[in-house]
Amino acid sequence: MSFASAADGDQESRTVRGTLPPGSPDFVYVPVEVPAGVREIKVAYAYDRPSVPAGTTGNALDIGIFDERGTELGGRGFRGWSGGARTEFFIRADEATPGYIPGPVREGTWHIALGPYTVAPQGLSYEITITLTYGEPGEAVRPVYPPDRARGRGRAWYRGDCHLHSWYSDGRRTPAEIGALARAAGLDFINSSEHNTHSAHAHWSDVAGDDLLVMLGEEVTTRNGHVVALGTDPGTFVDWRYRARDNRFARFARQIRRAGGLVVPAHPHATCVGCNWKFGFGEADAIEVWNGPYTPDDEVALADWDSMLVASVRDGRDWIPAMGSSDAHRDPDAVGRPQTVVLADDLTRQAIQEGIRAGRSYIAESAKVELSFRASGARGEHAGIGERLRVDRDTPVTVRLKVTGAPRCTVRFVTDQGVLHTSAPLPVSGSGVVEWRTTPSYAAYVRAELRHEAAAGPVPGVPAAFTNPVFLGRGTG
Repeated sequence: MSFASAADGDQESRTVRGTLPPGSPDFVYVPVEVPAGVREIKVAYAYDRPSVPAGTTGNALDIGIFDERGTELGGRGFRGWSGGARTEFFIRADEATPGYIPGPVREGTWHIALGPYTVAPQGLSYEITITLTYGEPGEAVRPVYPPDRARGRGRAWYRGDCHLHSWYSDGRRTPAEIGALARAAGLDFINSSEHNTHSAHAHWSDVAGDDLLVMLGEEVTTRNGHVVALGTDPGTFVDWRYRARDNRFARFARQIRRAGGLVVPAHPHATCVGCNWKFGFGEADAIEVWNGPYTPDDEVALADWDSMLVASVRDGRDWIPAMGSSDAHRDPDAVGRPQTVVLADDLTRQAIQEGIRAGRSYIAESAKVELSFRASGARGEHAGIGERLRVDRDTPVTVRLKVTGAPRCTVRFVTDQGVLHTSAPLPVSGSGVVEWRTTPSYAAYVRAELRHEAAAGPVPGVPAAFTNPVFLGRGTG
């Protein structure tokens, strides 16, 4: 598609149509020749949604754009992505549609990126209209990012939600609205994690404050699972255009770490198309095992993570901590349900990340729930969440969980053998202390689960909270 230069203030539009068959590539690029002197580029698109039989996927088409620097993997030319959340967008030097990066519209070959998420048996017919407005570019806006620290309480437990979406991807809330909800939920930190774009990074500085640390990141949304880049440097973009079979994920996991972030596979057993995690966990710094309202796929993720703990003990290697986040997009999604509570040296990006990476954390359904969990030996030795109690194999160990804010919940102590102790329901006050005695030879690790009363039978209730493990014995795991 080509345009000819025009006078200031003039507009030109071109429309292109096409059809994508079933089995199309993950991404299709439509070239647009942009001449000099363009002030703004605007793109609108539509596609057909034919009826399909029950059990058959229909049409869903995502969209984004790359500028004259190209579409090569790594995203040097990336200028924005809205997935299926918008039917049109614009870019100019001083402003852009949420999800897109402001900046000059330079001369050269731009590419509209189409992502056929699912294609009906009839195929997917689309129409794209590109409108160029000519004139002098506006003045570029210098981005302002939130600070890396807030006013903390020294070494303390800090509450956060690290998986959130605003209107800069497919959410419906503004950053200001999310900030207000985070404060109301009792959170100390949050992480910006828009789908496949870093465009929100420059829009959080007014939300952050002495009482709220705002970290920046991205939800890297591939066709084989999603991963939260947690707490990257401002302006970091992480490409998503690959599958597990391409053997490219490790490259981008390393990029996340070079940018100061953590690699956190999200909702690994979610059932939506492309959401199930297929890259393995060799690059993971933590795993999101509780995502939003607790559902059966979270229960599977929790069991799968527990199996990884067993393997780490067996093989004497590092273990991967668990996290929980709300993945809130819009009303009635609750920000901070669940939340990860982290023991950190201060309320800074680095300190919070260090606490998460070390597993000094637990997951709670709300700020009402507070836990204190430790294992103690006979001579005063003790270890807390994410730590190791280094005592001999047959040394008696007392495991103690103190709870507040969990009326009628049941405490379960889980080990490498499974659930070895279940308490009676806590009183209606929600407070209580549960103790259990064991030895390292009987339990390589112990973690605590706090669950609401089950509706019927032996099925465990929905969690109110659960902890990362305390390891027992003299091993190195």
